[in-house]
Amino acid sequence: MTVTTLTRRVAAVAGGALLALSPLTAQAATPDRPAPAVAAKGATLVDDSSGRTLFGKDADTARPIASTAKIMAASVVLDTPNVDLERQVPVQQAYRDYVTEHGSSTADLQTGDKVTVRQLLYATLLPSGADAAYALADTFGSGANRTERTASFVSKMNAKAGELHLSHTEFDSFDGAGSDSSTPTELAKLARYAMQNDTFRTVVKTKQYKGEAPAANGRTRYYTWNNTNQLLGSYEGAIGIKTGTTTPAGDCLVFAATRGGKTLVGTVLNSTDRYGDATKLLDYGFGADAAPSGSSR
Repeated sequence: MTVTTLTRRVAAVAGGALLALSPLTAQAATPDRPAPAVAAKGATLVDDSSGRTLFGKDADTARPIASTAKIMAASVVLDTPNVDLERQVPVQQAYRDYVTEHGSSTADLQTGDKVTVRQLLYATLLPSGADAAYALADTFGSGANRTERTASFVSKMNAKAGELHLSHTEFDSFDGAGSDSSTPTELAKLARYAMQNDTFRTVVKTKQYKGEAPAANGRTRYYTWNNTNQLLGSYEGAIGIKTGTTTPAGDCLVFAATRGGKTLVGTVLNSTDRYGDATKLLDYGFGADAAPSGSSR
C-alpha cells in the first residue's frame, strides 16, 4: 500500500470529527519525545476534541475485545428513543444461569429483584456483570423469547457499528463472551461516541455505586458495585471507561482522561500490563500539545 493510500484512509465518527487511520501518523514521536513502548499487541491514543491520532500500534488490526463490547451494549440502550432509565426490570434466573454456564463476571443480581435500567447500566459497566448485560439485551431486544430478543439486541449492536462506520467491528454477543472483535482505532471511535452521552459518562467514571431495589420477598435489596477499571483514582484525571478480559482477548482496556481541558481516549488490546500501558500512553499524550513538524493532522 502506498503512503498516499494510507493517508487517505479516514473514517467519520459522530460529531463529524475525523480520526486518521494511517500507521504513519499514529506514532508521532520526536527524538526529544519518543513514542512509549507498550506491552499490548494493539493500542491507540486519540485527542478527543481534534480527533488526531497521537499513537498507534497495530491500531487497525482486528482483535478479540472481551467485555469492552459492553460499551456498545450500553450505547444501544442509551440510544433507544425515549428510553426510560427508571423502568424496572425483573431479574430472571436465566441471567444468573448464564453467568454460571459461561464463567462470566457478575453483578450478582438476585432473581426476582426489580432493578432499573439505570442500575443495570451501572451493573454492566462497573463490575462488568454479564447478568446485567443479559437483562438489558432481553429488555431492549425484540422477539417472542429470550433467544430471539438477545439475538435482536446483538443485531442492533452491529447495526450501530455500521452507523458509526466501524467496518472492522463485529459483535456476536451482548457481553463480549463470544468472538466479538474490533480494532484499537475503532474501539476508540466507539468510546468517543459513547462518552458524548451524559449518562454513560457519569456511569463509567464512578468508582463505586450503591443502590437499592425491591426484592422478590417484598423487602429491600442493597447492591454495591465496584468499578473494575483500576485507572480510576490511580491516574490523575481518569474518567473511564471499560475493562475486558478473556483468554482469547487477554487483558484489554478502553480508557479516557482529562487534564487542563484536554481529553484523551485510548485503547489497549491483549496486554500483559494494561494499566501500565494506559499510563504510559496518557503521559505521552498529555505531553504532546503540539503536532510534530511534518506530521499529518
